[in-house]
Amino acid sequence: MPAGIMIPARNMTSLIGRNGTVGGFGSSSGLTLGQPNMMEGQLHTLDMAPNTSESDIPRLRDDDFDSATKSGSENQEGASGDEQDPRPNKKKRYHRHTQHQIQEMESFFKECPHPDDKQRKELSRELGLEPLQVKFWFQNKRTQMKTQHERHENTQLRTENEKLRADNMRYREALSNASCPNCGGPTAIGEMSFDEHHLRLENARLREEIDRISAIAAKYVGKPVVSYPLLSPPVPTRPLELGVGSFGGQPGLGGEMYGAGDLLRTINTPTEADKPMIIELAVAAMEELIRMAQMGEPLWMTNLDGTSIINEDEYIRTFPRGIGPRPTGFKCEASRETSVVIMNHINLVEILMDVNQWSTVFSGIVSRAMTLEVLSTGVAGNYNGALQVITAEFQVPSPLVPTRESYYVRYCKQHGDGTWAVVDVSLDNLRPSPTVRSRRRPSGCLIHEMPNGYSKVTWVEHVEVDDRGVHNLYKQLVSSGNAFGAKRWVATLDRQCERLASAMATNIPTGDVGVITNQEGRKSMLKLAERMVISFCAGVSASTTHTWTTLSGTGADDVRVMTRKSIDDPGRPPGIVLSAATSFWLPVPPKRVFDFLRDENSRSEWDILSNGGVVQEMAHIANGRDTGNCVSLLRVNSANSSQSNMLILQESCTDPTASFVIYAPVDIVAMNLVLNGGDPDYVALLPSGFAILPDGTVAHGGGIGEAASTGGSLLTVAFQILVDSVPTAKLSLGSVATVNNLIACTVERIKASLSCENA
Repeated sequence: MPAGIMIPARNMTSLIGRNGTVGGFGSSSGLTLGQPNMMEGQLHTLDMAPNTSESDIPRLRDDDFDSATKSGSENQEGASGDEQDPRPNKKKRYHRHTQHQIQEMESFFKECPHPDDKQRKELSRELGLEPLQVKFWFQNKRTQMKTQHERHENTQLRTENEKLRADNMRYREALSNASCPNCGGPTAIGEMSFDEHHLRLENARLREEIDRISAIAAKYVGKPVVSYPLLSPPVPTRPLELGVGSFGGQPGLGGEMYGAGDLLRTINTPTEADKPMIIELAVAAMEELIRMAQMGEPLWMTNLDGTSIINEDEYIRTFPRGIGPRPTGFKCEASRETSVVIMNHINLVEILMDVNQWSTVFSGIVSRAMTLEVLSTGVAGNYNGALQVITAEFQVPSPLVPTRESYYVRYCKQHGDGTWAVVDVSLDNLRPSPTVRSRRRPSGCLIHEMPNGYSKVTWVEHVEVDDRGVHNLYKQLVSSGNAFGAKRWVATLDRQCERLASAMATNIPTGDVGVITNQEGRKSMLKLAERMVISFCAGVSASTTHTWTTLSGTGADDVRVMTRKSIDDPGRPPGIVLSAATSFWLPVPPKRVFDFLRDENSRSEWDILSNGGVVQEMAHIANGRDTGNCVSLLRVNSANSSQSNMLILQESCTDPTASFVIYAPVDIVAMNLVLNGGDPDYVALLPSGFAILPDGTVAHGGGIGEAASTGGSLLTVAFQILVDSVPTAKLSLGSVATVNNLIACTVERIKASLSCENA
C-alpha cells in the first residue's frame, strides 16, 4: 500500500555509529554536561565540613586569616578541629609557607586544582608539610580563584548595566519628545494606561461607544479591561473543530521534526519596560494598515496581471516613521488582495486571534506559531483592543525555500459596527539579532460584515526579507507574491471557509453514491483528514526544526531525506520513520497536474506501491465549490492478499495559488469507527502526497484555476515510510536506498505520464 510498507532493517549495513549518531544524516551528538564544574561549590563545602568546626572560626586571628586568603599560602599547623587543643585560652600556632612551597603548590594547582588524598600526601612529603596543610591551602586557593572570577564577572555586568541604563534614558527622552500623529499632542508613553491611549485615537462616536461598553463591564466585573474567557455571539455548533493546530505541541512526539526551532526557543517574553513601546508600535501599525487597505494610487499601482503592488517611494513619503529603514540586503514584498468569504466576521476575528486556530486554518503557510504573552484580552468580552506577542514561522511546501521566522505583536480593533481590523508588526527592534532574515511591516486584514454570514476581507502583506537562500527554481514564484503574498493568504482563507461551511452543512443529498450523510461520521472523517494535511505540511518544508540530507547529485530534483522517532503517539505508528522529499519543475499547467494526481483512475500510472491494482472510491465528502476540493476514502483492489485490509484516506484541495493531494493508508477497522462518529485522534497516520504550485511565470497571476492554461508547475513529492516498528532500531542503508528508488521512480512515472498527455 502507498507509504505504508515496512522495510526490514535486519541484515542491512547500519548507518548509526557506536556513539548513537546517524551517519550521513546530519544528526548532532548529545551535549555533555560538565557536572564536576556544576558541583564544585558543593564539593568544596563537603571537603571543609569535617576539618573546621563553627566554633573555630571566631578564634582565627583577623590579620592571619586575611593574609592566608589573599596569598593562599598560610594554613594552620595543627590538624582538624577534633584534634586541636580544646582549651579556648591557649593560642594556636600559625605557619607561613616558604616561597619554594608556594611555588610548588601553585605549579601543582595549575595542573590539578582538586588533588586526591594520595596526591596531597605525596606533595606534603616533598614540601615538608602536613597533608591537612596542603588540603587547606588548595581549598583557600580555589576560594580565592572563585572570588576573583566573580569579581571580574560583576565588573562586566556593572559596565553592561550602565550602558543599558544610558540607552534606556536616551529612548525615554526620545519618546517624551514624540507627538501623536492624529491629535498633535504629546504621546506621554508610560504615563497613561492602554485604554487612555486607545481612546485618544478614536473619533467622537467611537469614544462614546467604548466608554459605554467599559462602563457596562466595570459594573459587572469591577474593571473595564477584563481577563475572563473570551466570549463570542451564539453561533451554530461547529462540526469541525479547528483546534487541531496544537498538534505540534502534543507530548510524546519524537524527533526534531515536531520540535521547537531556534526562534521559538530563544525569544523571551517582553519585559515591563518593553510594553509601552509595544503598545505605541501597535497603535501606529493599526493606523497604517487602515490607510494602506483603503488608499489607491499613487501608493498602490496595478500590475499587468491585475494585482496591486506598492510604490515604495510613495510609501516612505506617506509613512515616514514605521519600524525604521530597510536592512541592507533585504527586499521589499508588498501586496494587497480583496475577497468575499463565507464566514461571519466575528468568527473570522476569533480565528485570527487564536494562534492554534490560525495556524490550523493556514497550515500550508504557517509551519509553527506560539503566543508568547497576552498583553490585553480586549474590552467587554470581545477581541476589541486585544494585544498579543507572537512568534511564528512561515513556509512554502518545499525543502528548497527557506522558512521565514518572525517575532511580532498582533493587535485587534473594532472600527465601527461590523468592521474589524487585525494588524501584525515586527518587534525585532526590541530584540536585535543578526540571524533575523525577515520582518513584518504593518500587515494584516480589514474585515467588513456582509449579509447572510459573508465577510469582505482586504488583506495587506508587507514584509522585508533576505531571500538569497531561495532556490532558483522558486525565485520567480516568491517574487510574484504567490508564495508569501496577500493573494495566497486570501486564497487559503477562502478555501478553508468553504471547507468549514461544508462541514457545518446539514442538507446533504442522499441520492449520490458514496456520499457520507452521517453528520458525526462527516465530522470525524474531516477532522482526521485535517490532521493528515497539517502533518504533511509541517513535515515537507525547510523548517528550522528539520535536518534534511541530500542523497544524490546537485540538481534541483535531488532527493532529501530525514529521520525521526515516533514514540507514545496514538496518531502515528511507533518506530523509525524515514521522510523523503524532492521538488522539480514540470512544463504542464498546475491544474492539469492536480487533476492527474487526484484522479483515482490514473493513480496506477504513478503509484508504484499499488502494484497496478484498480483504485476505487468508496466514499467522499465535498468541501468546496471546486470539484477537486474533497475528502475521499479509496480502496485498492490488489491481488496481494496482505493489502486487502488497508484503505487510503485522501484529501485534495486547490485554490488559485496552491494545490495539494495528500493521502495516507488507514486500517479498515479504524475507519469504520471514524465513519460511525468515533474519535479520529487514535487513528495512526503517516501522510504522503504532493504540493503543486505555479512557477510564477504565467500571466494573470500564474494560478491554478481554469485561466492558468499555460505555464509550468512546481511539484513537491513527499513520502513518509515506517522503516522499522521498533523506535530503538538502527536505520539501514537498504531502507534509505529503497525510499530513494521509490521517490525517483514515482517522479519518472509522473513526468512520463504528463509529458504524454501534454504531447
